[in-house]
Amino acid sequence: MMWPHTRRTLWLCTVLIGLVTASVAAGPAGQSPASSPRPPAAPQFDAARLARIDGLVEEAIARRQMPGAVVLVGTADGVAYRKAFGRRAIDPAEEPMTNDTVFDAASLTKVVATTTAVMMLVEEGRLRLNDTVASHVPGFERYGKDRITIRHLLSHTSGLRPDVDWSMPWVGYDTAIELACEEVPQAGLDERIIYSDINFFLLGHIVSRVSGEPLEVFTRARIFEPLGMVDTMFRPPEALRARIAPTERCTQYGFPCAGPGATVLRGVVHDPTARRMGGVAGHAGLFTTAADLARFARMLLGGGALDGVRVLSPLSVARMTSPATPPALREVRGLGWDIDSGLSQNRGELMPRGSFGHTGWTGTSLWIDPATRTFVVFLSNRVHPDGKGDVTPARARVATAAAAAIVSAPPSPATLPGGDGWQALTASAAGGFGGFALPPAATSAAGRDRAANADGNVLTGIDVLRAEQFARLKGRRVGLVTNHTGRARDGATTIDLLHAAPGVALVALFSPEHGIRGVLDEKVPSSVDEKTGLTIHSLYGETRRPTAEMLAGLDTLVVDLQDIGARIYTYMSTMAYVMEAAAPRGIKVVVLDRPNPINGWQIEGPVLDTDATSFVGYYPMPMRHGLTLGELARLLNAENTIGADLDVVAMSGWRRDMWLDATGLPWVNPSPNMRNLIQATLYPGIGAIEGTNISVGRGTDTPFEQIGAPWIDGTRLAADLNAAKLPGIRFYPVAFTPASSKHAGQPCGGVFMVVTNRDALRPVRVGVEVAATLLRLYGDRFEFGNSDKLLGSREVLEQLRRGTAPDTIAAAWAAGEAKWRLLRARYLIYR
Repeated sequence: MMWPHTRRTLWLCTVLIGLVTASVAAGPAGQSPASSPRPPAAPQFDAARLARIDGLVEEAIARRQMPGAVVLVGTADGVAYRKAFGRRAIDPAEEPMTNDTVFDAASLTKVVATTTAVMMLVEEGRLRLNDTVASHVPGFERYGKDRITIRHLLSHTSGLRPDVDWSMPWVGYDTAIELACEEVPQAGLDERIIYSDINFFLLGHIVSRVSGEPLEVFTRARIFEPLGMVDTMFRPPEALRARIAPTERCTQYGFPCAGPGATVLRGVVHDPTARRMGGVAGHAGLFTTAADLARFARMLLGGGALDGVRVLSPLSVARMTSPATPPALREVRGLGWDIDSGLSQNRGELMPRGSFGHTGWTGTSLWIDPATRTFVVFLSNRVHPDGKGDVTPARARVATAAAAAIVSAPPSPATLPGGDGWQALTASAAGGFGGFALPPAATSAAGRDRAANADGNVLTGIDVLRAEQFARLKGRRVGLVTNHTGRARDGATTIDLLHAAPGVALVALFSPEHGIRGVLDEKVPSSVDEKTGLTIHSLYGETRRPTAEMLAGLDTLVVDLQDIGARIYTYMSTMAYVMEAAAPRGIKVVVLDRPNPINGWQIEGPVLDTDATSFVGYYPMPMRHGLTLGELARLLNAENTIGADLDVVAMSGWRRDMWLDATGLPWVNPSPNMRNLIQATLYPGIGAIEGTNISVGRGTDTPFEQIGAPWIDGTRLAADLNAAKLPGIRFYPVAFTPASSKHAGQPCGGVFMVVTNRDALRPVRVGVEVAATLLRLYGDRFEFGNSDKLLGSREVLEQLRRGTAPDTIAAAWAAGEAKWRLLRARYLIYR
């Protein structure tokens, strides 16, 4: 029974002993004595088959897929095929393509420069793959990014978006890093591959911080010059301009490349983010030639060494070109390198499993096969002159033709550095090289882990104010805007605490929607507080703004309300109206801050149309804004030019990644139909479609957890919604009869929503999916009603009416979400 295990152990030992012996025999600096074993012979090619490449490239040029290209096929020992085709430039004048043309490598920068530099620092012990990014980039830990590691960046499993926003007029290297720190993950760690430039410009930044040298200096001195890559560099000099293939006609920082003032980019990086960062970034900015890439590929096939110069160790080469993504993911990537993904078309049809490579947006490609010891370089400037070229089919056909031309290959690729056998050996020790920081099965528990590990000692604004012995309010005549949610950690109400505070004169009370006790779902009359005898002025009755009469005799207004984290919740508007009334009268406003119960880092949804502001949408922002009420007060006071004398009493111990159940604070219904944290989590999406003619569960025990109508078939609706495979949620059919609100007293069919992973859930996306499905199934019965007021975006409603796919609708929110993320960054109190 032990024999198979023993045999495998002996085989591993034999291979390892062989590697150690070979390493000792090689001597210093990679020099091998004459007695060292000779490497396997290079593969042999059928020249006629290689010549098929000519026709494939010429056909692509004739189809206007690119103006020209340089193709090189090589082996570990040298070049087997190299040829230039077509034209290097056609605008403003035609120039022939030459073999020494310098190309904008685009994303080849990621593997040729950045990944190599990272692995060199790993070898030196200056970086570890399991280092958190935040340990090298202070501030990056915001919004739940504290567990993202170097490995997650290299394998594109960090959950970060593909790129930062280009619609904002930002410029500067440091600005890009700050934008990355402000990013909110779109997926959990190791949950899926999101190919992201943000990952790699962060890695380039980390290389600079750890090495103490700019990325361009480090890579030139440690990689390009030692390997004899004489034409590979960032920011090529003017002297090289004549040999550089131009890309697109573009403005200085713009993208897409169009508009007045656009000039042809030549020697200036095409990628807009790298261009704004000054031309040097970890994801783009490198310029190179086919000959230089051939030397780089030969170094990798040589186990990290070329012509007696060692750049990487064989184990580093094997590690970065072996699978680094969780086995559960369909797509496979190494560290930096692409192995088998939707971007792997440049591998062609015949390159065997175990090969690896990468592409670049401008039309560049490198694919390497350790088993046959061959590689293919394909360099084009397909974006010249108008960005309309497409070389994806041509790159695949060229790689296939090159592989088909191999008529003999080394007999024992399994023992070669980088070969399948080598990868199997090193993969067995993957844990020792960085492993997975978060097993896939644990991803959905990330939020629960944070909650379980929280210290539970959050103090709200009223707790802090009490600890300060109400010093900020001493000698003030105070009006208090509050309701039943205004209470300290021990349960004492803010009303009682301020009424009893020495030196503080509590003169009047103000109640928002739902009244001072939070139980009314209608207009709230003014009244008198039984315990204190103070007048309670309603701000949800005859007026929603404090009047001059209400404010008479006050010099301070204190606000203590529990918000819910959604744009349509009216406590934000009440607070803003209070500030607007206070500002011209010189009345100070003090906001006692409270947690955003659904965390302070997730942002989602369309931005409110600027002409659609109302009591349920005070300011243009996404539906899920990710701020506390105190932070909202700071932002609205400045951005809406209210100009109030504002003081926010900040909480103690609250972090942006905290949900309410991580704070140790009790749940208090902020309104009659907001009865638990699950409902609050769903509210930004389900509340957004409440203006339609469906019930959202008001008048039942579980509002916002279920939706329905008399004409809905719950079984069919649940099946269709589950088929969408939305993350973090499942649906099952239900029947209910609301006691009040829409369809009161009528049996309704519908669905109940079960939140399976609140971190992954995108509630506004859920709301749009529900609306789109109802429109498709019940177009003759489903009506939008006044949804424009709540959803806040006429464009989204029009897209739904046109039948636009919900995922397409949601994707279009990214620019607005990014702008909001930047705007709100100025007003954040907590990290």
